[in-house]
Amino acid sequence: MKTKNLLGMIAFVAIFTLGSCSKDNSSSADSKLTSADAVASNKMDKAANDISDVVEDVYFQQNPSGAGKNATNFVSSLPACASVSDPTLTATTWSRTVTFNNCSFNGNILTGEIIVSGALPLPTANTLATTGYTINYQFVNFTHNDILIEGNRSITRKFASSDLLADSHPIHIMDMNMTATFPNGDVYTRIGTRTRECVENFGNYDLSDNVYKIYQSITSTRPNGTQHSHVVLASAPLKINMNCQYRVVSGILTISGPLHNAVIDYGNGDCDNNATIAIDGGTATSFTFGN
Repeated sequence: MKTKNLLGMIAFVAIFTLGSCSKDNSSSADSKLTSADAVASNKMDKAANDISDVVEDVYFQQNPSGAGKNATNFVSSLPACASVSDPTLTATTWSRTVTFNNCSFNGNILTGEIIVSGALPLPTANTLATTGYTINYQFVNFTHNDILIEGNRSITRKFASSDLLADSHPIHIMDMNMTATFPNGDVYTRIGTRTRECVENFGNYDLSDNVYKIYQSITSTRPNGTQHSHVVLASAPLKINMNCQYRVVSGILTISGPLHNAVIDYGNGDCDNNATIAIDGGTATSFTFGN
């Protein structure tokens, strides 16, 4: 399983199971999630992950030291078909536009523009340890695998201690407000926050051995107007081990809708693809995810 599909895979397994296991056949059945919703959720997760990677890359081009590297060490991960403008500067802001012309990135096709901006001066170590530094971005005719992505979003980057790790470490807080219009006309929205903390092996410039802990509170609205929440608490975060074939090794994800809920437990930290799911407070059932 590729890294870019990680959270999409989690959403797919969780949502599909919740929809298929429900036994409610009343007139409120439209509130149930369907396999089509699961596919849409998977695609939105992939788009959100790619957008985060793009925004971070453009920020590092503006501020190479923000990656924990100096200017001569930083190498952009964007494809050659993506062009990044020179910075537009004012006394208090910077902005850059990245343009995609039918570009392949992480196995997905991107078109259109993302405008990335932030405040000046750039952050100091003290700023990163306290309030953090916010990077804003907006979309201009931007599509991800032919899905039109709209909305304004921001990422706040910190290098600080937390309840998950006393030592200072990278913390990435995504403020999500995204509308996705699919080629068939279906419109989904997502609003919420997702926090990713790199808790092991950061600073060695090798992403392949990083360990992350992720927690989130996201509300998704389906085309028919019903909403479902996707929550991971900081007390039981998803632990992502990049050295593990299956990536996610522990943590609990709860999905709640108008009528039903599911709790997914990814285990105790072992590198395997075993998990359990409990529907509406029932007995947890084992299942496997990913290959």
